[in-house]
Amino acid sequence: MPVSIATCRRPLPRNPSTRLLAALAAIGMALALACGQAHAAEHSPAKKKASNASKSAKAHKNAAGKASDKAPQPFGQRPEPMQFADEFAAAQGWDEAARLQLRQQLAQAKSMPVVQRLIMPAAVGTAKDWAAYRARFVEPKRLQAGLEFWERHAAALARAESQYGVPAELIAGLIGVETFYGQITGGFRVIDALATLAFDFPSGRSDRSPFFRSELAEFIKLCQREGLDPLSLKGSFAGAMGWPQFMPSSWNKYAIDFDGDGHVDLLNSPADAIGSVAHYLAEFGWKPGMPTHYSLAMPVETSARAALLAPDIKPSFSLAQLQALGAQPSEAALEHSGPLAVVELQNGSAAPSYWLGSENFYVLTRYNWSSYYAFAVIDLGRALADLRKARQ
Repeated sequence: MPVSIATCRRPLPRNPSTRLLAALAAIGMALALACGQAHAAEHSPAKKKASNASKSAKAHKNAAGKASDKAPQPFGQRPEPMQFADEFAAAQGWDEAARLQLRQQLAQAKSMPVVQRLIMPAAVGTAKDWAAYRARFVEPKRLQAGLEFWERHAAALARAESQYGVPAELIAGLIGVETFYGQITGGFRVIDALATLAFDFPSGRSDRSPFFRSELAEFIKLCQREGLDPLSLKGSFAGAMGWPQFMPSSWNKYAIDFDGDGHVDLLNSPADAIGSVAHYLAEFGWKPGMPTHYSLAMPVETSARAALLAPDIKPSFSLAQLQALGAQPSEAALEHSGPLAVVELQNGSAAPSYWLGSENFYVLTRYNWSSYYAFAVIDLGRALADLRKARQ
């Protein structure tokens, strides 16, 4: 993803009518029934024997339990964060008072066992189910909140679409998936989350502590520039912040002042969040007017399917290459001129579904490296657009 957070609590617009609530509930039920026809898929899990998967899941659960039993501990004068503070202050040309203040702040940061647990991957053998994943986001309450968000910020959404070419429905869908339109922005102190992952990254997965040290540095720069208190800001367990859940580096690089008040505020300004999401996607190569995905029929031959799925969500095939491997793109896809990815959507015990992802679909996954995520954004945005159209 492109978290210190102060959740923005804006007054909600007047309650929708009983007719709208009933319509939303009915649409939510219809959407749930239609899940099997929806789109998306992430990396295919490795197939393991049932016994091995069970052992792995049990071990993961036990390890998580042990981690969560430990109480958070302040870093205090531990050498690693203190050295980090000294080196950062020197690189920024800070004076002695600023260096000592940063050392104080990092000394007050806490190593959080729950953050260590949450950053771990899911147990091997965990089944994926697109219908269940989608149902978490395309549901009546989020649809109602999305309609209110769109109505209140229609001008900003339209301006972002005009300026960056990213459809308003996708911007609204993404913010809805990320934070339920600002209602769920994270309850961890960002400095705790980032320091834990920078200096106490858990064993058992590839070490990403250098990445989080870099994000901690970006977080300090952000707080210094915007006059924010690094000890009070809250966000996700990984350090993502605000309505669009930007990591500090993404905030510093892609966030923009879209409401024109002279400040970039992703914590309290939905307009800044709208413009920043559109700017982020545009910077990663969004192509105005290009569809995100198409349907296709997969070949029966196992080796051909494996070859088509090997590149995962990276658009890698021309139409001629797809057809040579036995895939049958839809008629709409035949008009596409760029590379395409073959995306598998797993549906629990049911048969998987397959889709062609365009370069724009790949751009959505730059926000979160998951095709399930990208399709949730697409489906939520589309449902909101359909509801708005029905109301007009």
